[in-house]
Amino acid sequence: MRWIWIDRFTAFESGHRAVAVKNVSFTEEQFDDYTPGYPLMPSTLILEGLAQAGGLLVGEHYDFKERVVLAKVGKAIFHELATPGDTLTYTVVIEDIKPDGAIVRGTSLLEGRLQAEVDIVFAHLDDERFQGVDLFIPEEFSQMLRMYRLYDVAKDSDGNAVEVPEHLRAAEREVYGV
Repeated sequence: MRWIWIDRFTAFESGHRAVAVKNVSFTEEQFDDYTPGYPLMPSTLILEGLAQAGGLLVGEHYDFKERVVLAKVGKAIFHELATPGDTLTYTVVIEDIKPDGAIVRGTSLLEGRLQAEVDIVFAHLDDERFQGVDLFIPEEFSQMLRMYRLYDVAKDSDGNAVEVPEHLRAAEREVYGV
């Protein structure tokens, strides 16, 4: 099972910026053991949510043909704790992007207040060294992006709707017949 630390995208500007929300719920398993008696959303999972949003922003820039992985966290500052019932708003912005990776700056807002600030470096897996290593099953990945509502809000630099890349649509058609 993959752990997903964002609930949906509310804005997505291809190659530039994305906004996602995470609703912190008491029913999530991380509260069972992390701080018994005082439920907190672990900062590492907030960082992971920001990284997931940033990684998808970087990946979409290359039509999800590159295998994007978190390479380094340059900065992570947490100003406030998140607890069940809170809604976190993650904003990630690409600061620099190159064929071998990207730098993304992210913030988390808790009810409009700055909750966290992060700088994340992403890398693309080298085809020679990581040949045959797939991070996602294409048709499942495409379905996940739809569940996040990424394509409901994604726009390109001209303000046009971003479409599901053909290679992901083809994988869905092959498996699901849609």
